[in-house]
Amino acid sequence: MKRLVSVFAMAALLSACSAGANKADDAVANAEAGASSSASATASADGSSASASISDVKGRSVKVDTDLMQFEYSYPGKAAAIPKLSKLLDRRLDEAGQELEKSATEGQASAKKDNYPYRAYSNVVEWSVVTDLPDWLSLSSTNYSYTGGAHGMTVFDSLLWDKKAEKALNTMDVFISGPALANVVKDAFCDQLDKSRSKKRGEIVKRDEADPFTSCIDPVDNSTVILGSSNGKSFDRIGFLVPAYNAGPYAEGSYEVTLPVTKDVIATVKPQYRASFSAKK
Repeated sequence: MKRLVSVFAMAALLSACSAGANKADDAVANAEAGASSSASATASADGSSASASISDVKGRSVKVDTDLMQFEYSYPGKAAAIPKLSKLLDRRLDEAGQELEKSATEGQASAKKDNYPYRAYSNVVEWSVVTDLPDWLSLSSTNYSYTGGAHGMTVFDSLLWDKKAEKALNTMDVFISGPALANVVKDAFCDQLDKSRSKKRGEIVKRDEADPFTSCIDPVDNSTVILGSSNGKSFDRIGFLVPAYNAGPYAEGSYEVTLPVTKDVIATVKPQYRASFSAKK
């Protein structure tokens, strides 16, 4: 059976789309190598620094749109400027594209067999910078997917890039445990969530623990945790991205709650990472 989009055809397309980004990554790697050898090597002919070149690196954006599927994946220049991180995100991009193609092909075959209209599957992933600190790059992503049902779903993801260790961490990896973090932020989280619920619903929400759409939900189990900063030096804000259905009906969409980092929050951070946090004043 002839496939509308083959994995190999997609790979070729993605490779072509990323050619410029890969060249930029090579340039960044060369610039970083020069910077480490001597201070004078970081200056270009016009006096600009290698760091300026890194900041100019463009992000990567890929789009595949056919009758079978719509696939989009993008990440920002600050991620593309870090070769190892860019490689990690490229691998995720390829895996997501191939998985979508596989499931869409199966869905299309099922629709043809059972004689019902096939609706193209979709997956749109967009990574963005939450904050860029001297030792960390904090990213979050919005991931929309549609697989032929009544509507699509949007979920979230997060990633911390440890610049010193040159490795990626899940945001929750820096905390002692999810329950420990949830315990110290739950009251403030639920107060903010109820205010957002009331604003969306146009009436004061009365909390009912028997109703998942008005109860005080667990902030960690029901959210993607992200780390932000207001000072550009340390993490002093913590965010919770709550997808539809977790705090309210689908029609309300997602919720976002942002809280200041407190001393109690810092106490739930693993000792080796606490120096990267500060209590927001």
